[in-house]
Amino acid sequence: MSTHRDLARRLVDEHGRTFAAEAAITLRDKPAPLWQLLVLSLLLSTRISSDIAIGTARELFSTGWRTPQRLRESTWQQRVDALGRGGYRRYDESTATRLDEAAALLIDRWNGDLRRLRDEADNDAARVSTLLQEFTGIGPTGASIFLREAQQVWPEVGPFTDKLVHKGAKNAGLPEDTDELAELVAGNEFANLAAALVRVAQNPGLLDG
Repeated sequence: MSTHRDLARRLVDEHGRTFAAEAAITLRDKPAPLWQLLVLSLLLSTRISSDIAIGTARELFSTGWRTPQRLRESTWQQRVDALGRGGYRRYDESTATRLDEAAALLIDRWNGDLRRLRDEADNDAARVSTLLQEFTGIGPTGASIFLREAQQVWPEVGPFTDKLVHKGAKNAGLPEDTDELAELVAGNEFANLAAALVRVAQNPGLLDG
């Protein structure tokens, strides 16, 4: 009979690729990749498939908008067109506006650097979540997505879990307590376990593999 630690290892190995990695974001504690994670979190917040949101993020970044400053140099129509190429058509016009607003707020309030937001929150995950929700289009879901992934490079805000992670843990028969889950993997892999559990929450059939 496999242990919880064995199961967690299998989930990380088979389903633990983070959404940031899927969006071709090399996540580091640097302004540009953290901005890219914010964009991905905003795109994933909408009622649209994660595959489309991830593909759209890749399209935006390949267009060159890997920093808030570069995005602000684009026109609204250029952003609409790029969102459309990524398949993000239902929400392309409103999202084109929200991306510009997010870039402007990040530049004006935190000098384009989300690490300053983290510092303002004193490394407290709940306060980081509250500040993230000042970006139009980022609600509790988007803030949770950001924190789930950012804890890989912001260990001070982890271990972080949300309802989807807890649902996945329950489906998998793993502990639902955040600290108990975190003990099942090395600290730098907890974001990968969280990503795997989100997938299990959304598709319990993955456990049959």
